[in-house]
Amino acid sequence: MPKITFPRMGESYRTFKMFLEDLGNEVVVPPRPSKRTLDLGIRYAPEFACFPLKILMGTYLETIEMGIDTIVTTGGVGPCRAGEYAMLHHKILNDLGHKIKMIVIEPPRLHPFKFYKSVRALNKARVSIRGIIAHVKRAWRKLQALDNLEKLSHIVRPREISRGNTTRVYRKVLDWIDQAYTTEQIIEAESTAIEALNSIPQDPNRNVLKVGIIGEIYVLLEPASNLEIEETLGNLGVEVERSMFLTGWTRDNSWNETTEGITVKEAASPYLPELIGGHGRDSIGNTVLYAKRGFDGMIQLAPFTCIPEIVARTILPKVSKDYNIPVLTFFLDEQTGKAGMTTRLEAFVDLLRRKKQFRSEVQSLTC
Repeated sequence: MPKITFPRMGESYRTFKMFLEDLGNEVVVPPRPSKRTLDLGIRYAPEFACFPLKILMGTYLETIEMGIDTIVTTGGVGPCRAGEYAMLHHKILNDLGHKIKMIVIEPPRLHPFKFYKSVRALNKARVSIRGIIAHVKRAWRKLQALDNLEKLSHIVRPREISRGNTTRVYRKVLDWIDQAYTTEQIIEAESTAIEALNSIPQDPNRNVLKVGIIGEIYVLLEPASNLEIEETLGNLGVEVERSMFLTGWTRDNSWNETTEGITVKEAASPYLPELIGGHGRDSIGNTVLYAKRGFDGMIQLAPFTCIPEIVARTILPKVSKDYNIPVLTFFLDEQTGKAGMTTRLEAFVDLLRRKKQFRSEVQSLTC
């Protein structure tokens, strides 16, 4: 039986592990990215490669030490080098003497035949089509539960009375979802987990800021790559709403693009009407939409040298001025430190609070 692994992106690994095991694979869960992971990635990846490519390089080398012989990952379309990650990783690993099989899953909406071939290659247990569909539905429900709980933790954390309570409960309830297998068990575990998070003592009168998070998908979804920025903001009394979760990205890249995806493109079109690869256009469109919803500020997260996000960064000052919404950008790489990021976040949050207070005072004087 092949020993298989995959890129780690937040808590979604719990779903992928279940699905790949259902198809008859022995799964090695990739460890949470650490300093050692990054050190390995930096050592063997090209110097000017994107930050995610280096982290994944380190992750693959760590899982090779754990005995894997197959990597399953995603491809990509459009003018972004992320679509070439799989090929480049495979070549580097081969050059290092690791004969690893690489299975690349392309978006089914654009490459249905390649998608079918990849699923067939993963189906070691020769599960029937009907069986695969049942496994996909159950995995999808688990992924939805994980995303729903993460969203709820973003709402509860800035209002918690005892700092750290939300993070502790959130980590515990994730295990409940992990242990659930049938759809009924997943729904029951999700319900119990929501109740546990909502039971955390909160201050309903606290003045909470709302900040939207935009940017490149990997640094958005993997907390280890963005230095747990959402947790830090929550502890500063900020409710964050991330523009991208894996369920949303999957819906937009499956059979049909969703209404939400089309709305983001339309919002971005006055500033950036063309696809520039990655999620640069989404960053512009989501900033417009968050501003219209009355958010207090925006934070853009991007890997250092990420061209689509650099293009978006040059346009965001115009969007910020037009919609009167402050935008803070972090370009992340191996030199980024948590202490420095926290200092900048504290200053940004302080600016947003003063701005909100000033607006409130002006409104009270004009009433």
